[in-house]
Amino acid sequence: MELPEALPLGELAAAFAALPVFPLFDTAYFIVSVLYLKYEPGAVEMSRRSPFASWLCAMLHCFGSYILAALLLGEAPLEHFSHNSSVILATAVWYLIFFCPMNLFYKCVSFLPVKLIFVAMKEVVRVRKIAAGVHHAHHLYHHGWFVMMATGWVKGSGVALMSNFEQLLRGVWKPETNEILHMSFPTKASLYGTVLFTLQQTHWLPISEANLIFFFTMFMIVCKVFMTATHSHASPFTPLENLICPVLFGSVSSGHPGHHYDHHGASHEVSHPPPPPAKSKEELNEGTRKRKAKKAE
Repeated sequence: MELPEALPLGELAAAFAALPVFPLFDTAYFIVSVLYLKYEPGAVEMSRRSPFASWLCAMLHCFGSYILAALLLGEAPLEHFSHNSSVILATAVWYLIFFCPMNLFYKCVSFLPVKLIFVAMKEVVRVRKIAAGVHHAHHLYHHGWFVMMATGWVKGSGVALMSNFEQLLRGVWKPETNEILHMSFPTKASLYGTVLFTLQQTHWLPISEANLIFFFTMFMIVCKVFMTATHSHASPFTPLENLICPVLFGSVSSGHPGHHYDHHGASHEVSHPPPPPAKSKEELNEGTRKRKAKKAE
């Protein structure tokens, strides 16, 4: 028996999964995405100096996940831009946040209680995108588990995964900020979530898609709202990762005395000057005779 029939929340979950995300939830998604762009150092100056570059960065923040998923599946990366209403709505949000007189719109949407509502609504869209990405990849590659997981992952966190390219549009190059090397909470959560949705899609997880969308969305909303309200960057997955990762993958070596590592990661012995060779008995006697002769002189 599947869990949905046993849960009293089954009907609520089905109704929640059927909620349309456009235009209300999509608007919240665009607002939070463009807000994060405005928080970037130099983003405001760039919008005055090059409005077109600023608009391109905003579109990547709003639609980057669709572009990256389309590239993975061999589809047209600009296909989502055929939805004129979504592009016009995202453009209107970008213009109001960056160019509204006296920054009124920005001040309203960045007011913390209001922002928390938009953050919660954005997570609704994120989970829907993960589920839709897995479902679409399952339709194209029925047994391609890794294709489903990759598509769902980039649908949920494509903007973060494209952050280095977006930085290039702003004239910034920071390869050390690669999202693969330093995963943020949304990227990790999207990865774990896409695994769950893949297992559900392939009938390895006995739960309906509607229930999984509902419960995973509630989890994401609680975590993101709490992290935003407390200005915290700590991931709720950290305690579990600290427990499991050392067992499965080993711990990071703290180094050993007498060794150092170069920039290629190769280990080398620290070179010490060799000790002077031991003097023979004859050499010692010769040195003693020379010292005595010097004293006599």
